[in-house]
Amino acid sequence: MPDLIVTESVGLSQIMLDGVDVYWIESRPMEGGRNVIVRLRAGTREDVLPSPFNARSRAHEYGGGAFAVDGGTLYFSNFSDQQIYGGVPGATPRALTSPNNLRFADMTPDRRRQRLIGVCEDHRREGEPVNTLVVIDPEGPGEPRVLVAGSDFYAAPRLSPDGWQLAWLSWNHPNMPWDGTELWLADITPEGSLGVRRKIAGGPGESIFQPEFSPDGTLYFVSDRSGWWNLYRFREGNIEALAPMEAEFGLLQWNFGMSTYAFESAQRLVCAYNQKGVWHLATLETDSLRLLPRELSCTEIHCVRAASGKAFFIAGSPTQSSTIFQLDLATNDAIAIRRSNRIEPDPGYVSAPQTLEFPTTDGAHAYAFYYPPKNRDFRALPNEKTPLLVSCHGGPTSATSSTMNLKVQYWTSRGIAVLDVNYRGSTGYGRAYRDKLRGLWGVADVEDCLAGARYLIDRGLVDENRIAIRGGSAGGYTTLCALTFHSLFRAGAVYYGISDLEALVKDTHKFEARYLDGLIGPYPARRALYQARSPIHFVDRLSRPVIFFQGLEDKVVPPNQTEAMATALRRKGIAVAYVPFAGEQHGFRRAENIQRALEAELYFYSQIFRFTPADVIEPVKIENLPS
Repeated sequence: MPDLIVTESVGLSQIMLDGVDVYWIESRPMEGGRNVIVRLRAGTREDVLPSPFNARSRAHEYGGGAFAVDGGTLYFSNFSDQQIYGGVPGATPRALTSPNNLRFADMTPDRRRQRLIGVCEDHRREGEPVNTLVVIDPEGPGEPRVLVAGSDFYAAPRLSPDGWQLAWLSWNHPNMPWDGTELWLADITPEGSLGVRRKIAGGPGESIFQPEFSPDGTLYFVSDRSGWWNLYRFREGNIEALAPMEAEFGLLQWNFGMSTYAFESAQRLVCAYNQKGVWHLATLETDSLRLLPRELSCTEIHCVRAASGKAFFIAGSPTQSSTIFQLDLATNDAIAIRRSNRIEPDPGYVSAPQTLEFPTTDGAHAYAFYYPPKNRDFRALPNEKTPLLVSCHGGPTSATSSTMNLKVQYWTSRGIAVLDVNYRGSTGYGRAYRDKLRGLWGVADVEDCLAGARYLIDRGLVDENRIAIRGGSAGGYTTLCALTFHSLFRAGAVYYGISDLEALVKDTHKFEARYLDGLIGPYPARRALYQARSPIHFVDRLSRPVIFFQGLEDKVVPPNQTEAMATALRRKGIAVAYVPFAGEQHGFRRAENIQRALEAELYFYSQIFRFTPADVIEPVKIENLPS
């Protein structure tokens, strides 16, 4: 099964429309994680990005917004040199910029002036890179011309339909875009520069998401000024709330180019919103402001686009992996254009998630999806309780999803229950819930994972002697804190996880350089707190086995953090395994590495919990394994 998970799967992102053609990006593990631009034209699906080109930006390290299309011409950021290329499908792409340590994302074609407007991240100088909005000449290659500068970060440059106005987002340290952003608007002069700039909304305590012009030129956006990311518009000098409700129409802007709404016409937009971890689709009439929900079986919806009478989006559900859909707005019929996985699991092996809300510390509640084990060919022994694997998402202010995840089913089909936790700080539950992690990272998230496990133990659903915890990146930090400062979990798996907060704040990239100000406190003023919450300083308190996975080219969490932790455990005599992957960055993209990590993790648990896996797995070297 692990080989099927990776060989039959692709990642789907960034839908773009160009006339009647539909474009998107597929991330393909079997091609070394290459991001391929795909086009659907007249019912025929074809790759339009020749190998070895790879449409992936490294701006903000996490990228996104890696391509644009206009009139059949593609523009994309190529991963190997981070330059912008352009061309029509079938022709060899041509460089529009020169390789000089610049990165680009979130490009918008300016058809009136025959140019591109996009985000540029300049790494040519010592210290932090400089972020700007720039103009790129499609006749290139050449030096981009700076259009807007002065803020630490920029995103989402959007042109009005007539091409005479530009809207964009900006923000500054120490804010992350979900903490506080500003929405700006400016006229474009006949010479192509910007006139007087006006701040429309936003500030240090208000997060703005996805500015977008309607076909009639009205500026729409998403703001959390009410405590929830809701839809607004700026018209005749006033800001108007469109569908006030306790729901999230926005997302954490870890990536460029995100979209939760789109205009079918000036009179109607299509939008997705999240209520308590479950996404819904609706149409909003822009005159009457009637919000009309669309009945779909999907629980996760993003990357919304629209054309006359149609909507396109990526969606999934507990029984279906992520899929690109085309929705007929007249009939509500949804057609699957592209599935992320061609495997259709037998229902006898698929565990459906149960949504849990459970009490945690300080009188608060937390959320999770619980997947009981399911395998129609297996029956547990009488009175035998199932092992439990608690999963911590990264971010840490992002969220987990209930969409069909074959990696989760990998565990449940092998008799291991999974608790996927949306601990305090997770998105999808309003700003107040997101802010509950402020100053408490490494505490509140850990307490919620512990509380979720105890909730299942108290109900007799899982075996308290066979409980493990796993996570990647920020989830890896939560995992290490849970194993170091508490004794409930008996083992753990850490994927490119953080063990030393001081090292992270000193070594990490610009986008996250001040992220910990809100999660921990300003550094170095709160240095003692950084040390107190860093597992690397408390290895004497860690007595649980851990397996580590690390990409050796990771710039977000450098390998030295993982290696330092593994070395400390090795010296103490605790069972430890370290599995490094050459050529991988933050998150694994190559098929062979994804498969190896999954199998190695199962093998590790089998040795720690003393069971024999049904799979034939190449052993992993585990040091200090008790005989």
